[in-house]
Amino acid sequence: MNLADDRGTIYAVKRWLTLALLVPSAAFVWPAAAWPGGAAIPPMPSLWQNCAHVNQKYRHGVGRAGAHDRGSKPVTNFKRSTRIYNIAMSYNSGLDRDKDGVACEKH
Repeated sequence: MNLADDRGTIYAVKRWLTLALLVPSAAFVWPAAAWPGGAAIPPMPSLWQNCAHVNQKYRHGVGRAGAHDRGSKPVTNFKRSTRIYNIAMSYNSGLDRDKDGVACEKH
């Protein structure tokens, strides 16, 4: 197994663990084909694909508890949840381009 295979395996396991935490354990089972080396990896949830999708659910963005927007007109009414912010970053770190702890901040 080379380094690229290891990264794919780590990514698949990370995504499965995130889903396992969000979905009741009785309702979610790791599919046999998705084991490392298998073909099926669950797709990224559409919520985390881009900021337009995030802003549909979290109108002013989502950020870590205690985070402060660093923009010229700081957003203060974003959803404060470290857990949700970490889930968003695990799927798409590009959602927080300025690395201030607030993803998809919007006035």
